[in-house]
Amino acid sequence: MRHAGLVAGAAATAVVAAGAITYAVAGDDGGSRTPSAESADAGFARDMAVHHQQAVEMSYIVRDRTKDEEVRRLAYDIAQTQANQRGMMLGWLDLWELPKVSSEPPMTWMDMGGMASGKDGALMPGMATGAEMKKLGELSGKQAEVFYLQLMTAHHKGGVHMAEGCVEKCAVGVEKRLARGMVEAQRSEIALMTDMLKERGAEPRP
Repeated sequence: MRHAGLVAGAAATAVVAAGAITYAVAGDDGGSRTPSAESADAGFARDMAVHHQQAVEMSYIVRDRTKDEEVRRLAYDIAQTQANQRGMMLGWLDLWELPKVSSEPPMTWMDMGGMASGKDGALMPGMATGAEMKKLGELSGKQAEVFYLQLMTAHHKGGVHMAEGCVEKCAVGVEKRLARGMVEAQRSEIALMTDMLKERGAEPRP
């Protein structure tokens, strides 16, 4: 039942995403103002696209490292949802004719540019380091499941923080709605993953 709820949530997110792209193309919010390259709208789209890409990569790694169907289904749901959302955000940057990369540090749009050190691949809050990604690819079975769930829980917490920043700072209505949906969906998945860790005798990392 718990997983069924997750699948339903992911499906609902996909429907919202499809509607969001339609609104964006149609010129949501009147289409009279295009965000600047320094805006929260552009910053969130750029940074969250990078954040999402790592979640997709982690999810495909763990699908090859375990035969547990519950974890494999969760990983597939996360990969599909976040890949779709990533495509939307990159599409908005194209529509706005804005660069997909910035010379400013990640999280500058949240006034946190100095906090993301980028050490060993951890560019933004919740992101796994290069060493952690390598370790995930070397583990298997229950160890891979636990490590993935721990990494993804931290990843989601960082994503929720960023999405809440967009809800507060972004000006484009369709993007704020997507961010609000991310907050709700990822909080639900955090609760699910906490339960899954408990079933495996583990817990989220501090």
